[in-house]
Amino acid sequence: MNYLVPFLEYLGGVAALAFRTVRNLFHYRLDFSALIYQIASIGSRSFSLVALVAVFTGMVMALQLAVGLGRFGLKLYVGQVIGLAIVRELGPVLTSLMLASRVGSGITAELGSMVVTEQVLAIEAMGADPVTKLVIPRVLACVISAPLLTVMADIIGVYGGMAVAVMEAGITSKFYMDQILKTVILEDFSQGLMKTVFFGFFIGVISCYQGLTTSGGTEGVGKATTQAVVYCAAVIFVSDFFLTKLFLLL
Repeated sequence: MNYLVPFLEYLGGVAALAFRTVRNLFHYRLDFSALIYQIASIGSRSFSLVALVAVFTGMVMALQLAVGLGRFGLKLYVGQVIGLAIVRELGPVLTSLMLASRVGSGITAELGSMVVTEQVLAIEAMGADPVTKLVIPRVLACVISAPLLTVMADIIGVYGGMAVAVMEAGITSKFYMDQILKTVILEDFSQGLMKTVFFGFFIGVISCYQGLTTSGGTEGVGKATTQAVVYCAAVIFVSDFFLTKLFLLL
């Protein structure tokens, strides 16, 4: 019971910030220069990390499947399993986790530092809305960047798996790609991308909320940053189940 009230208060605070973000998006003029800067910043900070995780995810999957399916004489189907797994689940989820750890923590630290140094109060004193000026560009940047990075991760992961599958499973690269193109349909790809839109929104809102509610000086900034990554990761895994179930019913 001691943890229930703080949890509900936190949940209410995040929901209120999400509502204000969506409302202000349609009521105030969007700063496109800030949005483009945030998208470029997120891409430059996340590209190498997402690419590294994606290529080794595909390679590890190919290595494990070559051994596992080889026991049943099914090495030829390595490409099909890798394609479906990466496009539907591993690509979206792992990309969002990397986005939360790399970008979400950065957003929280940046906004938390602004709160501690009273820059947010200065913005309010000048008559500007911190949600419109600080939150909306970062949330939108996460929503836009998450699917783009996921597309890149899917492609890199598939080719990483191909490199290992050719060596370990004894199949040709052409056969591998043919199997993926015949198995992975547009619905699989679109469902994975749709989930990252929600993941990006959750990452942006939670990270901004953690930053704007930071207290306790520089020590508080570090604590808020850690909490942002943990909360974002938990929300990604929980929402992934419900979103997957929802998309399967549609």
